[in-house]
Amino acid sequence: MWIQRFGLLLMTFSVPALAHHSVAANFDASTTVEAEGVIARVAWRNPHILFTITTPDGNDVDLETHSISIMRRLGAAEPIIEVGDRVRVAGWPSRRGNGLFVNNMLLPSGEEFVFKFEPEPADLLWSDRMWGTTANWFAESGADSDAGRGIFRVWSTTLVGRSPFFRLADYPLTAQAAAARDAYDPLTDDPLLNCGAKGMPAIMSNPYPMEFRERGDTIELRLEEYDTLRTIYMNPATTPAPVPSIYGHSVGRWEGEMLVVETSDINWGFFTGGVPLSDDVTLVERFTPTENGGRLEYEVTVTDPATFVEPIVFSRFWVWLPNVSVEPYNCIANE
Repeated sequence: MWIQRFGLLLMTFSVPALAHHSVAANFDASTTVEAEGVIARVAWRNPHILFTITTPDGNDVDLETHSISIMRRLGAAEPIIEVGDRVRVAGWPSRRGNGLFVNNMLLPSGEEFVFKFEPEPADLLWSDRMWGTTANWFAESGADSDAGRGIFRVWSTTLVGRSPFFRLADYPLTAQAAAARDAYDPLTDDPLLNCGAKGMPAIMSNPYPMEFRERGDTIELRLEEYDTLRTIYMNPATTPAPVPSIYGHSVGRWEGEMLVVETSDINWGFFTGGVPLSDDVTLVERFTPTENGGRLEYEVTVTDPATFVEPIVFSRFWVWLPNVSVEPYNCIANE
């Protein structure tokens, strides 16, 4: 790993404009840059936590890292540093300016916090003592009790065996969709700028907890990201007429233990990375809990003739970690 030091030419920069967007798209993971200084600001908030440090030469440097939810699973439910602390950081430089996405931070205690966990944790750079943990991000399966609950519990993301969900190298795009993707500028066109909500099916790619709740004729799917609530109608006799929304109109049925959900009337207009979706897109999702209740398998088929020349299928799975809950997201728009 090549490490570059911030020197006297480091200028003040602002990372928040890139918050909550693809790290790989906006930061150069092939280069690691170091900086050190005194903490001048801590913004412990969603969608991404921000720090500002003042370097010895007087420059203020803004740094970005993960959301509160991800930090909670790394062992940091509360801020790990406070204003006045002297720290050392290392991370990836921005592809579009002087931003830095932090992967390592040496704390005043001499312990080192490792923010990077995908596809595997970053190495310790300056200390032999790690603060926090990344272990529960690499669970093959969750707890195997309460199997009778089926899908009705809180599910957590794992990185083990995770397929490249919504990250195909070459989508089977129509010419019109390819042109829209090529014209896309994430700095101005990203629908998530300033806490814009994420619609279907992209919301299902998020790394945050989600929970299924049975509500009579409906099933509620609560996702922590953006405080999302999806309603799945299970009884045709009480299902209302479709109303277009960014989450669409979802109807479900049971096939044994598998919950099959068909969704239409999605008007969000986006897929990922500038790929659009038309209002005619339809989804078929399949949620299947394993026999021991520790894992939830997921598959979604996306059909949109205006965007894809053939249906595309993605899959992933979640695990059950009993102590995890869906917390308020409370996204704060960038200043």
